[in-house]
Amino acid sequence: MQRSVVLNVVGLSRALLGGPHTPHLNALLANSVPIHTLTPAVTCSVQATYLTGKLPSNHGIVGNGWYFRELGEVLFWRQSNSLIQGDKLWDTARRRNPAFTVAHTFWWYAMNSSADYALTPRPLYCADGLKLPDCYSTPAGLRERFNQEFGQFPLFQFWGPATSIVASDWIARAAMAIEDTYQPTLQLVYLPHLDYCLQKLGPQGDIARDLAEIDALCGQLLAYFQPRGCRVVVLSEYGITPVQRAIHPNRLLRDAGLLTLKTDLGREYLDPTASRAFAVADHQICHVYVRHPSDLPRVREVFAQQPGIEQILDQEGKRAAGLDHPRSGELVLVAQADSWFSYYWWQDDARAPDYARTVNIHAKPGYDPCELFIDPAIRFPRLKLATTLAKKALGMRYLMDVIPLDASLVKGSHGRITDSPDDGPLLMTTEPALLTSDHIAATEVHDLLLRHIFAE
Repeated sequence: MQRSVVLNVVGLSRALLGGPHTPHLNALLANSVPIHTLTPAVTCSVQATYLTGKLPSNHGIVGNGWYFRELGEVLFWRQSNSLIQGDKLWDTARRRNPAFTVAHTFWWYAMNSSADYALTPRPLYCADGLKLPDCYSTPAGLRERFNQEFGQFPLFQFWGPATSIVASDWIARAAMAIEDTYQPTLQLVYLPHLDYCLQKLGPQGDIARDLAEIDALCGQLLAYFQPRGCRVVVLSEYGITPVQRAIHPNRLLRDAGLLTLKTDLGREYLDPTASRAFAVADHQICHVYVRHPSDLPRVREVFAQQPGIEQILDQEGKRAAGLDHPRSGELVLVAQADSWFSYYWWQDDARAPDYARTVNIHAKPGYDPCELFIDPAIRFPRLKLATTLAKKALGMRYLMDVIPLDASLVKGSHGRITDSPDDGPLLMTTEPALLTSDHIAATEVHDLLLRHIFAE
């Protein structure tokens, strides 16, 4: 077996490379192919496809979250690897050679996994309401060791308004430490930094510093792993394109009398079990769950003439897209290139749910990129943050309600298949002889990674 490392540089596309800010990644461009991605082109679905070689219709990961019909709840960012249905790459590799080992370094679904080594974000939720930055590891001792060696995992730089290269740097140091300690046959390394600045600023925004930072980090990892005899693959899950319009499908369903809301303490909350139809927004993809089949024509009509919606996938459309799985909505909406979907349903911001203005990825029944921003309407944001953190330090109850409800702030998104391959994901490798065509399907990444391990 040939030991290999996969650097998942989220949001990377050929369109971002070739300039002066990315010399280390540019050096691999000659050994690259575009990846023809899938619907939805979002983190959890794409990673599951890379690890199984299957589409969502087979592995079941239909988005970063979906409606769990058995529970009557929309849940995002679950972490159990058993949600991915079918064999993973490491199951196949172990059948070929039982000595194979794998490190699952911040790729998603790292818990309840058969991987030999794993790390994933896992904050501590205390009984008094505190959320403390931390991570989860297999074996358990890695978490304590890395928190001591590198400092506490920087959760608030991993996601939220303070996101920065600091989190990806922490992950990179952990990856090198895992290599130094265990020398796994395959290590899967997640580097998210570029993803967040691209959503916040857009690919045409001022991202030169961010490109240079992620390139330098990749250069450091290449310089570390290659002399140790590791083959290195650099890939991305999707490309991010500019957006200028947010679509609010739940508001449209509300106007049509199909959405049911529950009012608590003057605020409105989605009631999915009572709704005739509701939408689960996930970047440029939206699952629409319809309780009664007789309502499907009416629900479809709600979206048929809506600007910004490119496709409405019914059962046949989902089948063609590889998305016909029981977890999918009865209809799936695909946005146009310049648009994305919000989860918003309220018509008055004063009645938005209490979690709307906070970073709360597990409470929100949809993806919210506005969590990357501090509300520009806050006159003195530093004072607001300092006051809130002082309450936290004193053990008082506090609410970090600093997130805007202005979807127009978001400048980049993903989820649909990009119009140009240069704007989509790509795969680069230190082993060009293993590339057998000038492009690769997302479902073929699985076998290509196995070739890196088992081919001479």
